[in-house]
Amino acid sequence: MHRPRSISVALRRPLALACSLLLAGAALAAPDAALLAAAEKAQPGVIENLKEMVLIESGSKQKDGLLKMADLLDKRLQALGFKTERRQATAGAGADNLIGTLQGTGKRNIMLLAHMDTVYQPGILAKEPFRIDGNRIYGPGIADDKGGIAVILGGLQILLNAGWRDFGTLTVMFNPDEEVGSQGSGELIAQLADKHDVALSFEPSAGTAVSPNHVLVLGASGILEARLEVTGRAAHAGNSPKDGRNALYELAHQILQTRDIAEGIPGAQLSWTTAQTAGNPFNQIPAKAEAVGDVRINRAGADQKLDAALRDKIKARLIPDTQVSLKLETNRPIFLAGERGLALAKQAQGIYQEIGRQITLVPMVGGGTDAAYLARSGKATVVEALGLAGWGYHAKDEYIEADSIVPRLYLLTRLLTEIGKS
Repeated sequence: MHRPRSISVALRRPLALACSLLLAGAALAAPDAALLAAAEKAQPGVIENLKEMVLIESGSKQKDGLLKMADLLDKRLQALGFKTERRQATAGAGADNLIGTLQGTGKRNIMLLAHMDTVYQPGILAKEPFRIDGNRIYGPGIADDKGGIAVILGGLQILLNAGWRDFGTLTVMFNPDEEVGSQGSGELIAQLADKHDVALSFEPSAGTAVSPNHVLVLGASGILEARLEVTGRAAHAGNSPKDGRNALYELAHQILQTRDIAEGIPGAQLSWTTAQTAGNPFNQIPAKAEAVGDVRINRAGADQKLDAALRDKIKARLIPDTQVSLKLETNRPIFLAGERGLALAKQAQGIYQEIGRQITLVPMVGGGTDAAYLARSGKATVVEALGLAGWGYHAKDEYIEADSIVPRLYLLTRLLTEIGKS
């Protein structure tokens, strides 16, 4: 089943709303010279790591490729001193979630999350190989989300090599199914996040083609699936059509009368996207028909209001003696960073200013994100989009911008040290 697109394809429109959240006029602090130098030194290794990961095709349905990714990252985490475990995803291709844990000497429990899967089909590397062209480094999934993985591994290597242990438990999780809804990993993500004080998600930042500044994301729509099912009565389409109850006609009626219903519900969006009958022959009045809709929620409680409004609306029928049922199922919960997430993101803005850069805070995007599972209970402080900057996600010639590597490594290392001090 086709799943809704992830957060990384939905940044264009919200960026116009984000400027009001930029920090302005703050006094610039001096950068941490040691961390900045270490980030600069680490850049070639990050690029090599990106190449190694991109050359593993790991589409969401490619179990072999996903297991190769998990094998590679398992070794990387162990080399950093992490204790690792593999948990098979409960749905999807049957690949593994990889979890690494490391005990420190501090008090704050910190979790870092990125995903191993991409949207691309087997054989994509023959058409879109890894390549470097100036500041752009191309490859399927290089930004979404192998760039996020590279930032995690590169940043942790800098800190741990420097002897940083100012944390209680440090957890890293790489999941194999974000691009298909995280149905086999979402609950595990949420359970782990609840054991941590801070949880950071590493989807990519928008590149310069979209935003003059790198971004962090404070909100992402919840994604739900609306399903309308109509039951009528079959009949011969030539000899006795009036003996039937045309489920397709009734479905069309329901789609049309509910198409604008979300416009009256703040924070809700509904788009009917697919419709079909139950495979009846062309000369039969269809007795079954269904439609599926894409629902986006960006305000808490809007899904319940939409559900109630839809159920009330579908009581009005075009075809007598037909039955209409509705299901509204959550694919991903809504992500709202809240006040604590905003405070942490503003701290990140200050860190970027140390190196003469700006971060734009995006209040809400229309795509979904695993940060929603991190933040579902509200226990952890969560910020999204700490990965590398780039563009072309889910499209031809996806790329990252090489000059985002050092700033993002510096941001992660400085942010983690500040979190540890808190």
